[in-house]
Amino acid sequence: MATTVFLAVLLAALLHAAWNVQIKLNLDKLLALFLLQIFMGLLGLGMLVVFGLPGRDALPYALLSGALHTGYNLFLVRSYRHGDLSLVYPLARGTAPLLTLLGSFLLISDRPSVVATAGIIVLIAGLLATSLPALRKNTADRATVFYALGTAAFIAVYTVVDGLGGRVSGAPLAYSGLVFVLDGGLMVAATLLLRGSSAFSTVAPLWKQGLLGGAAQAAAYAIVIWAMSKAPIAMVAALRETSIVFAMLLSARLLKEKLTLVRGLGGCLIVAGAVLLRLG
Repeated sequence: MATTVFLAVLLAALLHAAWNVQIKLNLDKLLALFLLQIFMGLLGLGMLVVFGLPGRDALPYALLSGALHTGYNLFLVRSYRHGDLSLVYPLARGTAPLLTLLGSFLLISDRPSVVATAGIIVLIAGLLATSLPALRKNTADRATVFYALGTAAFIAVYTVVDGLGGRVSGAPLAYSGLVFVLDGGLMVAATLLLRGSSAFSTVAPLWKQGLLGGAAQAAAYAIVIWAMSKAPIAMVAALRETSIVFAMLLSARLLKEKLTLVRGLGGCLIVAGAVLLRLG
């Protein structure tokens, strides 16, 4: 993987961890995501003004991606309702790159090198290891695990869809903008159905927090879509999940969630996997 792509995806990972911690800090996870998606959609409109519309061939991918992201958001909300960030995040994000690797290999023959594949496997092992302490203590009920794994499935599918859409569009940043507009619009519609118009007045005082979180979310995923046009989808998807290292540190600092030895070892495996991805 080229150095520029590698460093860009690491930046996306940091941004991704930051907005996930922000969701956990908010008492109402649905409205927190609703707020972020409003600003993400607005930023998407700005991107379309700057970069224009993507090619017509990318439209079906963008429409499907918008629907998948809405499902992902709703499952993520349910996952965080009772589960710790330190459990839900690695469980969802750790399973997703494995599914992405299988999907991209079987469906589109997007094959990383042997070294990169080894890096993906090591990184996934590290991600899953960070979930073990909570699972051993039975602190996660079945619903939390179900929704976390469902979140992983949505991540894997929309990652492959957006990897292809960004490539087909010929303009990954324009494609990203369209995805953000659709994602934001559908999430607003879903929230209004679930909570009604009072959702707007509830989140209005937090608009500054929403702007920062939405900008981090948009920047993180725009980088990922661009990177998937430059490198194999599975490699980018796995490297993005180094965000768990940042999430562990942020959750320990901000949410006072315990950083155990097993999670620390898992973090070391994640770093080792990232190194192999860089070499691959």
